[in-house]
Amino acid sequence: MRRLGALLAVAGAVLVLLIGGAGTASAHAALVSTDPAANTVLPAAPAAVTLTFSEGVSLSPDSVRVLGPDGASVDSGAPGHVDGKAATARVGLKGGLANGTYTVAWRAVSEDSHPIGGAFVFSIGAPSATTVSATALQNAEADSTVAFFYGTGRAVAYGAFALLAGAAAFVLVCWPAGVAVRAVQRLLMTGWVALLVSTVGVLLLRGPYERGTGIGQALDLSLVRATLDERIGTALSVRLLLLAAAGVFLSLLVGQLGQARPAVPTAGAADGSGPTGDAEEDELRRLERKAAERPLRDARLGLGVAGLVLAVALSATWAGADHASVGEQVWLALPSAMVHLLAMALWLGGLVALLIGLRAGVGTRAVELFSRLAFWSVTALVATGLYQSWRGLGGWAALVDTEYGRLLLVKTGVVVAMVGVAWFSRGWVARLRAEPDAAEGTEAAERDGVKAEVEAGRVEVREGVGPRGGRAAGGTGGSGADPGEEDPVRAAQLALQRAARAEATERQERDGSPARAGLRRSVLVEAVVAVAVLVVTTMLTNTPPGKVAEAVAASPGGGSSAAPGTGDRNPVRDGTVPGRTVELKLPYDTGGRTPNAKGTATVTLNPAGVGLNATTLTLTDTAGQPVEVPEVQLAVTLPDRDLGPLPVALQSGGPGKWTGQAQLPLAGNWVVSVTVRSSDIDQVTEVKPLKIG
Repeated sequence: MRRLGALLAVAGAVLVLLIGGAGTASAHAALVSTDPAANTVLPAAPAAVTLTFSEGVSLSPDSVRVLGPDGASVDSGAPGHVDGKAATARVGLKGGLANGTYTVAWRAVSEDSHPIGGAFVFSIGAPSATTVSATALQNAEADSTVAFFYGTGRAVAYGAFALLAGAAAFVLVCWPAGVAVRAVQRLLMTGWVALLVSTVGVLLLRGPYERGTGIGQALDLSLVRATLDERIGTALSVRLLLLAAAGVFLSLLVGQLGQARPAVPTAGAADGSGPTGDAEEDELRRLERKAAERPLRDARLGLGVAGLVLAVALSATWAGADHASVGEQVWLALPSAMVHLLAMALWLGGLVALLIGLRAGVGTRAVELFSRLAFWSVTALVATGLYQSWRGLGGWAALVDTEYGRLLLVKTGVVVAMVGVAWFSRGWVARLRAEPDAAEGTEAAERDGVKAEVEAGRVEVREGVGPRGGRAAGGTGGSGADPGEEDPVRAAQLALQRAARAEATERQERDGSPARAGLRRSVLVEAVVAVAVLVVTTMLTNTPPGKVAEAVAASPGGGSSAAPGTGDRNPVRDGTVPGRTVELKLPYDTGGRTPNAKGTATVTLNPAGVGLNATTLTLTDTAGQPVEVPEVQLAVTLPDRDLGPLPVALQSGGPGKWTGQAQLPLAGNWVVSVTVRSSDIDQVTEVKPLKIG
């Protein structure tokens, strides 16, 4: 048990590091377009700033902020939806705005409860320098510490639910007697406590996570109240209420199923309770057995129904605040997501309970029952997983072109590996079925242990002394030793024999039969792989579906198309300053086999200063000849100020050449990134530093 606990602790630590270390979760809604468009120059001040998203969002009083060149707020506050459309956000602007560059910082919460944020700039009349500070823009992203603990809390909640629901189902369906085992009781309580603590933690961290503030705001009651008004806050509060009911359920489960089993007469018993030859008496005894077993059977049925209702309700607190709650076919996606989560819990939590059961002497019938339960759980996982993949991807290309698709491929590979290990486990179950009972195995182990001790010379049988310490047949002194006298040699022999039997029994109880030991190792590997499945699943819930990512890429400003309103002209082409051009060369290799897969991207900026910069991007192959590619993107980021990435709208200027305008509102150490896609599956992003000012 100590080694099993250590392994589970290590697996949990890996889970925390992988999920928590993933950083800020990707949003599930995305900004599709803005009015004014990013990086555009307007002849006159607009009356408002409007943002359009890929799905509905909820807004707070400071969701959209507009800052002037001097860093002062120029918006009227209290952003709202346009004509009641949930996928929009609009904030009015103050009158009499002067010419210059304005920064828009925005933050909202998507319908599937994930916060999103970003910033962009536009100019009135002509671009200008700006003094927007890092403090004004820092809320565009979640605090890294808050994001770490928030992601960790979500991952722990998934794992705890799996332990709680899976272990409870295992003892109710497969091994009712196991609820009296201390290790099983500790497993049930660990799942319940971990789910309770992680739910409270996520509830407290939700406010700071949404607003990008520090962890010190976790106990801010105003943020907690705001969270409770949201969909995810409602789901978390309902989960806490259900956990209170689950605590009562666990006490009843242990209290009723954990009681001592009634002594029921069985056929062939040594006390004469077997078949008597009298049909009436035998039937009476059969009815007595059924009556004695009925309370336990009724208790299992009642607890099973209550546990199923609680598990379904708990799974709804995840499905109702995630991917399944928005988009198309919500009526089917919600129950599909719930079945997917429940099947995962039955499989993963049941595996951990089975590991404990194999140590505690669980019967072969219970192992066979779980084997069938795991098979149907895997079937449900595959069916619902295929549907969710189809719903979230939108097309085959999204499997390799989006983060969601790539994670889905990783999850598929891990699940296939887990199913392979499960196949080996079923083979061990078949071997276990063919082995003798545990009691016979223990007696055989004792005999083997004593035999080994004798062969090793640890039990010396002296001539004339039998194995029990008496005189051997044919020996002298047939009357035996004086009962009042104790032969030291005989006492030593008996002690060695008892020690050998005890050691053999302990070894048998610890390791079991060869089939039981092999099954335990196989299930252990299966449980470790299942943790990896849980890791990838949590990462998938924090990633925008492929359909959303593709819609954003195809939207104005999301790809390489020109920004709305610029037409075919370059507003800064005539403003180029001779002698103030910066050239950056970025070698790239997409890994493809086409002629355009490897070459050099050259980016030039003029005047390479704060404000608007004329930008040219050229792509050449290894021979220095211009090459065309299906897609190319250019963006600039100022990491020290958490500003960006700001996409540069590009227009084709001939073979292998694109032109546009890059707005650099602040001085500092910028990062220029160029993304080149040479085919449907080959893509690479290269970066280069750029110092401005």
